[in-house]
Amino acid sequence: MNDFLNLASLPLITSAKTRSISAENPTGEKAGGARAVPEDAKNAAFHLGKGWKVRPCIALPPQQTATLADIAGPGVIQHIWITTDAKAYRDCILRFYWDEETEPSVEVPLGDFFALGHGLRYNISSLMVAVNPSGGSNCYWPMPFRRHARVTVENQHEVEFPHFFYQITYALDDVPDIAGYFHAQWRRSMTQREHPEHVILDNVAGRGHYAGTFLAWEQLSNGWWGEGEVKFFIDGDDEYPTICGTGTEDYFGGAWCFGETYSTPFLGYPLWRKEA
Repeated sequence: MNDFLNLASLPLITSAKTRSISAENPTGEKAGGARAVPEDAKNAAFHLGKGWKVRPCIALPPQQTATLADIAGPGVIQHIWITTDAKAYRDCILRFYWDEETEPSVEVPLGDFFALGHGLRYNISSLMVAVNPSGGSNCYWPMPFRRHARVTVENQHEVEFPHFFYQITYALDDVPDIAGYFHAQWRRSMTQREHPEHVILDNVAGRGHYAGTFLAWEQLSNGWWGEGEVKFFIDGDDEYPTICGTGTEDYFGGAWCFGETYSTPFLGYPLWRKEA
């Protein structure tokens, strides 16, 4: 498995084969791109003919699930790019299945997967997730699989999203025995005085790395909301955690109530908005 995020590995020649799945090449097969014919056009430059951006996107009908990628391994997904209507951010659900899984390892609303909360569009400049002007959403988390990978998106909205653009780039290569599988949980809750804790992650067993957190918070009362700290209960911890921070803004690399927005390679506070 090529360490593609390590720039020092760029000169190293490996046996990996790069492939990329999109609406123009839905199987990712070698020499399989740009083969759509004008009859399959999705409001694109179909007048240019076969080989010229005839099918750059797909339509997502309401209450239906589309398979974005179905890949035989071994390999690793290296980059995912998606852009669509912001109304899809909360109502479209991404799911990732590794090998023979029947339950997804990733089940997250589209926007939240790219660290876009509240169904809003804003820019993010981090190493693993980048959301660029006009809504180009990029994910660089490496996602290895040994036998099979499947990525789906479900439209839970009541109307169709006619323009869903996507590209999933991956490398076909051996995966080392020590490589883990990418997982992501999503949940939301209403915190109150009687129930002040929001659970970020739970019911995880086995060996692994905790990779990161995205949190979208809406304040419904006056005062500073971030004084509660992030706690990690590890390997049998009961009442007290092994890892305990000093404040919510401190966990995300800020201090003293943030003060302003920022986005860095590893952490950030990219959105602040006051309702009228």
